[in-house]
Amino acid sequence: MLKKKHQKTLNAIFARPIQAGLPWADIESLFKALGAELSEGAGSRIRVALGHRKAVFHRPHPRKETDKGALASVRRFLIELGIRHDEI
Repeated sequence: MLKKKHQKTLNAIFARPIQAGLPWADIESLFKALGAELSEGAGSRIRVALGHRKAVFHRPHPRKETDKGALASVRRFLIELGIRHDEI
């Protein structure tokens, strides 16, 4: 069971329509709560290994908020893992 903050982040990721503005730090915190291993890549890249999947994301900069395209990628990654916002 996720903490309320992580559930809120998960709900925001799966919101329709996709809404920009979710802080990237909240997404990283959710990944960690789900048991992901995070490692730094070159530049603003961050590697995420969760379950049997791996992905590389770019941290937003200079702003801290995530854009719609990045949120769609995070959502797709979670769906590939079988994670749905209403199941956790």
